[in-house]
Amino acid sequence: MAVAGAVLALAAAPAAAFPPYRSTDAGTADPWVFEARLGLLRLRRDRGDTVYSSPLLRLNFGLLRGVELISELEVRPGRGGLTDAAFGAKWVPVQGRWSLGMETLLLLPVLNAGGTGVESQLVLTYRDDARGLRLHLNGGGVHDGRPEPSEKGWRASALAELKRGRYRPGLEVFARKLGSGPVEVLLGPGLIVDVGRVDVRLSLHVGLTAAAPDIVLDVWTSTAVALR
Repeated sequence: MAVAGAVLALAAAPAAAFPPYRSTDAGTADPWVFEARLGLLRLRRDRGDTVYSSPLLRLNFGLLRGVELISELEVRPGRGGLTDAAFGAKWVPVQGRWSLGMETLLLLPVLNAGGTGVESQLVLTYRDDARGLRLHLNGGGVHDGRPEPSEKGWRASALAELKRGRYRPGLEVFARKLGSGPVEVLLGPGLIVDVGRVDVRLSLHVGLTAAAPDIVLDVWTSTAVALR
């Protein structure tokens, strides 16, 4: 029962594909560039119950032009160690002012629970470099076989960013529905700050529906290394 409860709690927490946001961009790392994104803290408060996750890790590797390998790991202190794990790829065949691609993740077993899952979505990005504006739209489906019973559903999100020197403030809305449950909707601002070889990434999302947590706070860092 403890394992099942932890897995169900996992299913309620959307992955941060483009931390600190739930959305991801229609862009990939350059070939042979390794990106490491470390989540120092995720605080999730829901109806008086607060859950902390740390560390969170997103490792991306540019394989070819327009192709990126992706991995996601999450640990919750006091919850038995690894509580989320996924591996997959992003493919962006259309690149330019408008970029279009697909991201697919295999959801891996965690906490000694059997079953796997898959999450796949279309990703669209619009870039206006003159104004420093970026718009990201995501939409797709998820089949998670780790909870009992397994869950199917959909997810969608929109993210707007402005680049102002070293600062990239943004505003995101994220929605998801699993099985017969109600729709979860989160809305909140984020900020990415370039401090040299490392980015600092912050966000604060607020739940707009009863199914969503009251507050989710994320603190991340990010860096990239060219391997050749």
